Amino acid sequence: MLLLKLAWKNLWRNRSRTVVTISAIFFAVILSVTTNSLQDGVFDHMVRNMVSFYTGYIQVHQQGYWDHQVLDNGFERSPAAEQDIVNHPNVVAVAPRIESYALASVEDITKGCMVVGIAPAEENEITFLKDKVMQGSYFTDEESRNVALLSEGLARRLKLQLNDTIMLISQGYHGAMAAGKYLMSGIVRFGSPELNDQLLYLPLAVAQEFYSAENVLTSYVLAIHSETALEATARDLHSVLGADYDVMTWKDMLPEVDQHIKTDKGSMYIISGVLYLLIGFGIFGTLLMMMAERRYEMGMLIAIGMKKSKLVLILLVESVLSVFVGCMVGIAVSIPITWYLKVNPIRFGGEFAEIYERFGFEPIFPASTDVWIYITQGIIVLVLGFVLSLYPMIKVLRMDPVTAMKK
Repeated sequence: MLLLKLAWKNLWRNRSRTVVTISAIFFAVILSVTTNSLQDGVFDHMVRNMVSFYTGYIQVHQQGYWDHQVLDNGFERSPAAEQDIVNHPNVVAVAPRIESYALASVEDITKGCMVVGIAPAEENEITFLKDKVMQGSYFTDEESRNVALLSEGLARRLKLQLNDTIMLISQGYHGAMAAGKYLMSGIVRFGSPELNDQLLYLPLAVAQEFYSAENVLTSYVLAIHSETALEATARDLHSVLGADYDVMTWKDMLPEVDQHIKTDKGSMYIISGVLYLLIGFGIFGTLLMMMAERRYEMGMLIAIGMKKSKLVLILLVESVLSVFVGCMVGIAVSIPITWYLKVNPIRFGGEFAEIYERFGFEPIFPASTDVWIYITQGIIVLVLGFVLSLYPMIKVLRMDPVTAMKK
């Protein structure tokens, strides 16, 4: 307790020096937390954009469907299985789908397309499809009419206008012949050029009738509360549903996107390393200044008989106090800063914004307020401060009191 009191008094004996030292750590924590918060926020926002296009966070298929995506590898809709999925605490919504390909024809124009049968309300909870309707109207919740939503690129290639009729021809379930005509009730726009050129939506019951696949689905699409529990949720669902089903995360279905994010994060780690290096130099500079100012004082203490070990212990306590105070105040101030950047994300304009909007992304850089960002960055700066504090301790252990007291 005596050492603690002595160290605390030493800190405030020279207020300006202590304020400079604590300020260096304070600003280091704020800079570190804000940078990592923006980094995680941007990547999380990118993932949310990608999964809301089409895939969802998790999909459930019949075993083997993903390798051979044909209707015959679909499964019968099961209320019990749906209930098992919904009962998982991390699952927000479940949307049933039936997906296959067809030839779309209008007069003398024919083009291949992907037909997706959806339950309108459930699908909108996951992919926000209603918000992507640029012309016409979305399906009603219990839609049973022969109506279709076409992606913008597909409608343009087929030269269709609202309320035009489109013919679909395909192979149905177990080889049955599939043919039908549908009224185009709306046009949807996707940021992904691939999706924008080939998707055609039908109400679920209408699509099942078209493919002669009553009560047959090809997938359940899931939205979840927390992406940090993504893999654990997939494992839990696989164990509950059994070996007849494959449970796949978006990382399994979009490995190239996952790899892109990992590569970007790798480059951000290099930037973070440079940032920590700059932070280290800032803290080290204040320690050098402190040693230069207190060199005579420490030499005198050693000369009058104070043990170097006790002086080192006092310096250690001083370092712990200054670094801890700087970290705590830095974290306390960074919380409202990152919260503000989350509620009011950084927006950018010009050509960069146009590129983002063209791909269906909102041109913003939001921040993340994950509690682990504050904890990990605070610990990193804390450890960095402690390691750098070894410098004055080593200098004291090697100090010659006569040389130290020379002006």
